[in-house]
Amino acid sequence: MRTHTRGAPTVFFISLLWPLLAPVPAAEVDPTGGIPFMGGNYDGHPMLYFGRGDVEELQYAAAGTHREMARRIREAGETMLEHPEEYLPPWSPAEFSARWNEVYGNNLGVLSIFCLLYPHRAGALDLAKTYMERMAAQPSWLVKDAPWDEVPLAHSLVGFATAYDFLYEYLNKGQQERFLQVIGNASRLMYEKSYVRGWGFQYLHNHQPTNCVALLTGSLVYMTQGYLQEAYLWTKQVLSIMEKSMVLLQDVTDGSLYEGVAYGTYTTRSLFQYMFLVQRHFAIGHFSHPWLLKHFAFLYRTILPGFQRTVAIADSNYNWFYGPESQLVFLDRYVLRNGSGNWLAELIHQNRITEGPGQAGKGQRWCTLHTEFIWYDPGLNPKPPADFGTSQLLYFEDWGVVTYGSALPSGTNSSFLSFKSGKLGGRAIFDIVHNNKYKEWIKGWRNFNAGHEHPDQNSFTFAPNGVPFITEALYGPKYTLLNNVVLFGSSLSGSCFKPWAGQVTEACDSKWLKYKVGLAGDAQGRVEAAIKREGMVFIRGEGHSAYNPELKIRTFQRNLLLLHPQLLLMVDHIHLDPESPTRAMSAFFHNTELPFQSTKVDGVHGAFVTHGKENYKMFWMDDTNSSNKGMVGYWSYPRGYPYNGSNYVNVTMPLRYPHTRVAYIFFGPDLNVQSFSLRGDDQRVDIYLSTTDHTYTIYLLTGEVTSKPLFAMVLLDHKKIVFERAAAVVDSSPVEVEEYVNVMEDNLQHVKPVFQQMERHILGRVLNTASFRRTAERLLQFSDKKKTEEVIKKMFAMSKKQNKGKGGKRVNLGEKLSESLPDIFAQIEVNEKNERQRTSKRMYEDSPEEGDADSRAFMDYPDGNRNRKGGLVKGRRFKEVHMVATARSEGVSGSPSYIRLFLLMNTTTFFLLLAVLLTRFQRGRSLHTQRCFYTIVLIDCFILLYLYSSCSHTQC
Repeated sequence: MRTHTRGAPTVFFISLLWPLLAPVPAAEVDPTGGIPFMGGNYDGHPMLYFGRGDVEELQYAAAGTHREMARRIREAGETMLEHPEEYLPPWSPAEFSARWNEVYGNNLGVLSIFCLLYPHRAGALDLAKTYMERMAAQPSWLVKDAPWDEVPLAHSLVGFATAYDFLYEYLNKGQQERFLQVIGNASRLMYEKSYVRGWGFQYLHNHQPTNCVALLTGSLVYMTQGYLQEAYLWTKQVLSIMEKSMVLLQDVTDGSLYEGVAYGTYTTRSLFQYMFLVQRHFAIGHFSHPWLLKHFAFLYRTILPGFQRTVAIADSNYNWFYGPESQLVFLDRYVLRNGSGNWLAELIHQNRITEGPGQAGKGQRWCTLHTEFIWYDPGLNPKPPADFGTSQLLYFEDWGVVTYGSALPSGTNSSFLSFKSGKLGGRAIFDIVHNNKYKEWIKGWRNFNAGHEHPDQNSFTFAPNGVPFITEALYGPKYTLLNNVVLFGSSLSGSCFKPWAGQVTEACDSKWLKYKVGLAGDAQGRVEAAIKREGMVFIRGEGHSAYNPELKIRTFQRNLLLLHPQLLLMVDHIHLDPESPTRAMSAFFHNTELPFQSTKVDGVHGAFVTHGKENYKMFWMDDTNSSNKGMVGYWSYPRGYPYNGSNYVNVTMPLRYPHTRVAYIFFGPDLNVQSFSLRGDDQRVDIYLSTTDHTYTIYLLTGEVTSKPLFAMVLLDHKKIVFERAAAVVDSSPVEVEEYVNVMEDNLQHVKPVFQQMERHILGRVLNTASFRRTAERLLQFSDKKKTEEVIKKMFAMSKKQNKGKGGKRVNLGEKLSESLPDIFAQIEVNEKNERQRTSKRMYEDSPEEGDADSRAFMDYPDGNRNRKGGLVKGRRFKEVHMVATARSEGVSGSPSYIRLFLLMNTTTFFLLLAVLLTRFQRGRSLHTQRCFYTIVLIDCFILLYLYSSCSHTQC
């Protein structure tokens, strides 16, 4: 027996010890992004994105690894120095508020980091101070004609507060105090408005992160200056809004944003700042968020060949409103870690349009340069994705968009195709509204804003050779005819252009899409297939649910077949119910830059655009082989839109019961279509095409029930390509996030410990100084006035006793002083909650719907210590928030330090016991004695494992 078991204890304990010695496998994505948690330990300003000790390192980086980005920052700064009056805000309040003024806040960020990186540049700091003085002189940062919109105020606040943080050491005492007051006033207004404006409760809309990050930035600066109570309320309000958005965003499974690429970059400009700031300051990690893991594809798979334009779905410019270089380096550093983000950012910058359509707006071009510089990781060598250089097909299942041929070098046969047919607001939002998901927070469409979308179900774009041939009509009125879709002849009421009826979401008298009520709220399209086979692409969408049911359209099926990079076939199949009143269809096709010209070949009507010396052509025909002449023209937009209008070709064809098919071909200059015809029956339509080099026979099965399990089959000369129904898109919807309310509340628990740590630091810094009483009064600013005086006297007496003790215990006394204070955060929360309840009640009595929507969802201030025992909130355990000091923290004694100490002691004890066991107790000891010793070592091993786990969780 002894012979067989002599080595067993050694093997047993080595097996127990191995988990401690073996390297811990890293998670795919670190939820913290590798951003160190400050834990409330600041050494003054700057502190938002980096500390005072990091400034010199950033200056070195500007001359080395970051020199290309620093060059762009310097160019922006030098441009402002050369033409100060062109960029400085006006002194006059009337002039400042006369127009949309986000440019002032947007430019202040880059100017302040320019001063920080090049502090010896003559005139730079003076310009920045003058800039801030002029902004501080304004009674309001709102726009006179839009006092209900806080977005301009948010741009000014985030820029001003960032500049205050970056340049604090260069401001004189008067400027520091005056500018802080300005930040406080603006933040206070934003906080009040967050309860009554749409951005406080309309989730995943671009205004929400824009305004919330402005308020968060102001509150962090205010917190650092010791105004803890107000800053605490502001911070909790921001997090209560944004953490709901982060939960809801988990339902968006494809990484997209329903407002499109341009407004998507507006959203992520602030959303990524939010993610960074809450991790750095509150240890709330979102870097393993499933949406974030997919977001790179939203930027990569929507770029047209040549890297200058994007698919312009919804309200859009030609590419991006903000960035996207900043967002891409952010994704690379904190999520991807593979160089693809840096590569794409570099390529986009190299191909930037500097003059003409597509150039960055003057008010936005410099706005993200400072965050791009801060987030860039030079250690990630730029590297394209593995499939770069080949045309790829991608279906964004939430957005309802298909793209093919994105992010290619420009050139012959580098072609781009997109198709849109999805649910209003995207699948996630639509299903949340219609399936009553997240009902604790969501009360229907009032909690979302689809105003920037277009009536564009079953729309498409095509860019053969990368040349925009059929394009979106950009930021314009929300008319169906301004999208590449179909209107139906009808005398229905409510149509914008009788006798034609567009999609039910079109708005006749508003700049914003109709979505809240009636038929509009149920509008949707559907992508039924997106298949690539042997270099050909087949896409099918169904859009009848986007039109008025009174039209009695059973099917509006749009089929796209990319037969060759320069040859696209599109077939519209319209199936009418017997009682349908419509007998005509009118299709529109747009090009925002190039005018269409009419043409006709062998009785088949068409149109073309000329790009350089090359023509891009289209022709059309229905299933009776008839072709009506199209109308070409230019649609001018009303005043108030950023674009003048769009060129179009309008094709009107008759409809027959029960079904009609209309085919369109689009081709580039390197192809010559010689013949084009079609015929069909109840089940299918056959199209015959011949070019100089090939003949195509296409069998398109359009019936609801078909004899063969196919969508389509193509005979290319003698080669057969099949698009089978087995590859159809399967519609699904993600389940509601489990215990979503508690998920949000858990993250809110991270706020209070940070503010309590700040409270201790502030008291510790002012002990035995003339400013002690003033500081205490500031901390107790919103507390009970009668108790305040008593508490201050008690604290003052304790601080005098400090003189008799040793200086080394000053931090401990600061903690005692903090403990002697009432819970200033719980008290102000209760007061604020009661006030908001009264306000909400008054609002509800005046306007039940608005009161319910605007305020009720935002009154909850879960507290980490109230209504819980042992870490319980509403019956559920949450992770305790541990305060961890960073490398620069000053004298903070926290639980991680004790855990680290016990871990080291216990590790030493464990190895000592193990050595004794293996050397002295293997021979001549009774079995009972050995078992007792094994038990002691085993218990110590479990203690060691527990301490190791605790230390890992607290990052000690």
